[in-house]
Amino acid sequence: MGKVYLVGAGPGDPKLITVKGREVIRRADTVIYDYLAHKDILAFARADAEVIYVGKQASRHAMSQDGINALLVEKALLRETVVRLKGGDPYIFGRGGEEAAYLAERAIQFEVVPGITSAIAVPAYAGIPLTYRGYASTVAFITGHEDERKEASAIRWHELATGIDTLVFLMGMKHLGEIARRLIEEGRDPDTDACVIQWGTLPTQRSVTGPLKDIERLVGEAGISPPGIIVVGAVISLKEKLGWFERRPLFGKRVAVTRASHQSAKLGELLVERGAEVIYAPTIEIVPIEPNLPLSAAIEGLKDYFCIIFTSVNGASIFFEALRKQGKDSRSLGPAKVLPIGTATARFLESRGIVPDHMPHEFTQEGIVRVLDEVGVKGRRFLLPRAEEGRDVVTKYIQDGGGVCDQIPIYRTELPRRPEAFASKPDIITFTSSSTVRNFMTLYGADVLKEGLIASIGPITTETLRKYGIEPHITASRYDIQGLVDAVTLDALQRKDL
Repeated sequence: MGKVYLVGAGPGDPKLITVKGREVIRRADTVIYDYLAHKDILAFARADAEVIYVGKQASRHAMSQDGINALLVEKALLRETVVRLKGGDPYIFGRGGEEAAYLAERAIQFEVVPGITSAIAVPAYAGIPLTYRGYASTVAFITGHEDERKEASAIRWHELATGIDTLVFLMGMKHLGEIARRLIEEGRDPDTDACVIQWGTLPTQRSVTGPLKDIERLVGEAGISPPGIIVVGAVISLKEKLGWFERRPLFGKRVAVTRASHQSAKLGELLVERGAEVIYAPTIEIVPIEPNLPLSAAIEGLKDYFCIIFTSVNGASIFFEALRKQGKDSRSLGPAKVLPIGTATARFLESRGIVPDHMPHEFTQEGIVRVLDEVGVKGRRFLLPRAEEGRDVVTKYIQDGGGVCDQIPIYRTELPRRPEAFASKPDIITFTSSSTVRNFMTLYGADVLKEGLIASIGPITTETLRKYGIEPHITASRYDIQGLVDAVTLDALQRKDL
């Protein structure tokens, strides 16, 4: 027989999934997930796993609870490892207890993997500690959506209103006005601080704070709708001092990343750390040139090269994969010097056990030329594995200086087969190469760039943008991914100060 894991997906931020939760998702044959389970968590599932959506939104249920229960049993009886992925924690107002009971009654093996409940995580991201010396020693979690079949509320409103310092209501947005009214009627001070937090822990988080008596009106004026958490209590007064999530420099900004899909993660992570909502719109696919007889010949003759120049992570990774396919590894580079462009390329080489011999201060081909001017090129042979459409600055310099440069195209950039459509307009669009600019124009056209800010990774990319009549608002002074993120961040801070 199979086994069912009831896994808490956490409050929204995909990085708040537990280590064990991630492990069982990776092992699962079937993943059955809810509306509030972040899609990035599903990426941990095996490529051949069956992924089934059973989400429930207000008045919209993809599958009834009875149907979900039956589905869990059905999959377990097929001897499958099943993950039931639930938002927050499975046992905190998530009906996980009911699902566990249903499985137990049918002798189906199950295990509960607790998750970080939104009841504690969302207030923390909003700058609200639920308990704090001198403010609150007690806290209560309350459902804001009781079973409608009940004849009377099971909530002890008077005790909550007068006996608990901090109140946290989950699933209560539809009943916000009624919740505030009942608390006030049962003895809570109408001027008690209240806060509603929408989409907590995500880049789209929004919060509204005000007196309990006015909170329904304030939320309506702000246009905040479910999903949301309601917090009531004196600890909310600490929000202004302790708020951190919504103060990050790129918070509230939608930033488009146009890099190839396999390269987008690092840039996306850095932007998310600064508070941005990242829109992935890859404009490039990296395709190795195969078969590649010149590359194979160069690998067989590596001992003849004085220096190998790597102009990108793409070139380096494809080169080392070709090296592996020919039964060789980094030892085959022998005495050849290694010269990369950019810290990312250098880090890739270091991961292969290669410490770069030289590193240009400027991450361009012109920067490499300055290094070669110091090293000397006359009478020496260089290997330059590069993109098919790459620039010829380095090759020309070496040849003019009396050296030999074997410039070998090892990959080409192509348009994505399925370009992504922009679901929402980005505030900032980032470009990391001339190829991303050219392909973006082909896929989307220049009209998309008329609104929002344009960020370029460096002068070469900026020059390509200008050829299309686009003047970037931001150009990085350090021509790598970290430099681009720093430039975007600095620009955002400067605009806030205006």
